[in-house]
Amino acid sequence: MQLPIDFISRLKDLLKDEYQEFENAISQEQSVSIRLNSAKAGNILKDEQPVSWCRNAYYLKERPNFTFDPAFHSGAYYVQEASSMFLDCVISQYVDKPVRYLDLCAAPGGKTTLAVSALPQGSLIVGNEIERKRCHILAENLTKWGSPYVMVMNNKAADYSGLTHYFDVILTDVPCSGEGMFRKDPQAITEWSVSNVVKCAERQKEILADIWDALRPGGLLIYSTCTYNIEENELMIEYLCDEFGAMALDVNTDPGWGIHKPLYGDKPCYRFMPHATRGEGLFMAVVRKPDSDDVVERDDLVRSLSKKSQKKDKKGAKKEVATVFPKELKSWVNDQTQFEFDCVNEAFYAYPREYYGEMKALAGALNCVLPGLALASVKGKDYIPEHSLALSTAINEELFSISEVSLDDAITYLRRESIVPTVDMPKGYVLITYKGYPLGWVKNMGNRTNNLYPQEWRIRSGYNPESYFEIV
Repeated sequence: MQLPIDFISRLKDLLKDEYQEFENAISQEQSVSIRLNSAKAGNILKDEQPVSWCRNAYYLKERPNFTFDPAFHSGAYYVQEASSMFLDCVISQYVDKPVRYLDLCAAPGGKTTLAVSALPQGSLIVGNEIERKRCHILAENLTKWGSPYVMVMNNKAADYSGLTHYFDVILTDVPCSGEGMFRKDPQAITEWSVSNVVKCAERQKEILADIWDALRPGGLLIYSTCTYNIEENELMIEYLCDEFGAMALDVNTDPGWGIHKPLYGDKPCYRFMPHATRGEGLFMAVVRKPDSDDVVERDDLVRSLSKKSQKKDKKGAKKEVATVFPKELKSWVNDQTQFEFDCVNEAFYAYPREYYGEMKALAGALNCVLPGLALASVKGKDYIPEHSLALSTAINEELFSISEVSLDDAITYLRRESIVPTVDMPKGYVLITYKGYPLGWVKNMGNRTNNLYPQEWRIRSGYNPESYFEIV
């Protein structure tokens, strides 16, 4: 691995005698780690080493081909770099009641799915991604994770400046120069330069300034990068404290974890360095916004957002399919009293009751990709169950016909190929499962099945491994 000369000299100045140990470490093979979805996979991997700073997370002895594990597609676990899982430690220490949470730069969704699992039950999680293509990847991963308390947005940081004091916690895993990705992605080496470091730092300040007003007084901003330099890390925490009066917070850690001390200043910051911790490069810090007597009430903000969205949709709005929500669809979710229901264009959605007005207002005011839990679409007189319902933890499975399939048929299904209906498979819409994990829907026509798995999610590889890997 040939590192840029400027990168070497800069990091030598920061690490001093540790530098050679660092360079030796990043030439070694990276670790593989996964995090179980506690709402779907309760099994403990007894033979694998736990990730110390994150619940339900494990290192694997080798990297398998996850593509051919149906549980992976069902959202039973997420393949995530271990250092990034430190977010669980932060959330578990500082968040003890339901919050409104924004993951500003969320794709592909590792930290967002972690937040879904780590935050107190009843929290609203908004995952945002500015790049449209990556935003759809984020929506896919959050759909697989299965929580109905999730929205996905496709907006710039500045678009949130009008949501004054709305979010209790904001994670800014900001775009950075990617030095911590050198071992994982050699392309990051060729794209690195000192000028890009400076450019990234300037952009990070803009993002933080744009999002600050959306954070509620007394709320938490979690700042994160996957880079090593101080311009994008410690100096950015200094900027938050000096410019906005933020207070940097300590996070309780174990010395045995090997988390590196800050490389500049005296603010509490947490560095994961590959020669000291088992993981890739990561920087994380937590700051608290000063309290204020001048707080915008959420009810007032929601009313204002609702009025704006109504004006925006007044002209050229698409006619809704129905004004009365079909009663039978409400029973498709467990405990329907916990949800509100609505029709958006040609799809029927369920929303957690306590956030219904807020989610509708946010979806109307921002560019929304995933506004709530999609239950069904309509085709003629037929209600077609949505894939998100199949993977949701809120689905009422008792109302649906279920067909448990073999591993070969599961892979065939995930390739979006037709599976042969079994003799006992009922006609109509059937939920396909493998070892109890829902994979999606088919429509059994009697002599054949129509595979309803999302086209863009299908396994594209035609390769058939000699043996399959299964986690849980």
